[in-house]
Amino acid sequence: MPDSALDRLLEDREDPAWVAARWEDPSTQVLGVNDRSGVSATPDQDGLRGIRPGGPYDPEHHFLIGAVDGVPWFALAATPEGPSSSLRVLGGVLPETELDIAMTAVAMVNWHREAGFCSRCGTATNVTAGGHTRVCPGCGAQWFPRMDPAVIVAVLDEEGRLLLGHHVGWEDTRVSILAGFVEVGESLEQAVRREIMEESAVALASLRYVGSQPWPFPRSLMLGFVASARGQEVRADGEEILWARFFTRAEVTAQVADGSLTLPMRSSIASRIITAWRDGEIGVEEPAAD
Repeated sequence: MPDSALDRLLEDREDPAWVAARWEDPSTQVLGVNDRSGVSATPDQDGLRGIRPGGPYDPEHHFLIGAVDGVPWFALAATPEGPSSSLRVLGGVLPETELDIAMTAVAMVNWHREAGFCSRCGTATNVTAGGHTRVCPGCGAQWFPRMDPAVIVAVLDEEGRLLLGHHVGWEDTRVSILAGFVEVGESLEQAVRREIMEESAVALASLRYVGSQPWPFPRSLMLGFVASARGQEVRADGEEILWARFFTRAEVTAQVADGSLTLPMRSSIASRIITAWRDGEIGVEEPAAD
């Protein structure tokens, strides 16, 4: 995946005076995040629309995302004047750096909306580190933005076919690779094997990590894997996954073309993994030599 040019300013953001000065910087851009997690966007909804800061710096509501080529970016919980758009729309068209800015802005704003009080003693917390930490004045506890790990898996059978499933509540044609949250005390590898078995009754022979993506709906970190299936029998659980089966590349191409299959949005790691499989970049691994 392409690299992002966003500098998160890990050391500088610890200095409140320095962060406040960035708000006053004439080049500073602000990204508004509304109550539906939409962000300020260009009229054509193909890019972010930075807004100039208005009013004095407020550390409780102005959150420093980082800087790109020296230009500071802040996030603000607000309904932006002018056009806005969702990450589900923008994610498929934004370059990696702008996507990084937008994902971080939405994740930070949503966290602050829910983290106003200390989980230990109930005292109202104060924002520090440019919005990346909340500190409790009552018991001294520090709180940081949460990210919940989830696994998403491309399961391939011995012929290189890809397991795609249809989730409850999706429109009739939509499919994706299978995914689920990691449970407490569980390793990523255990979560992959459990989720695939629960949702499709497919046992796995091997698996490997391929990449990750933050997904702030509400605060997930999607961890992508490719796995080899033991056998070709599939039994969807009928609760989360209504149906699932293995598809060849030709079948996916034909059914996407005629509208009988709809794949995940381009901004998602699911789309990236499926695209890599369709392009032949992901396939069945050769068994290791003895």
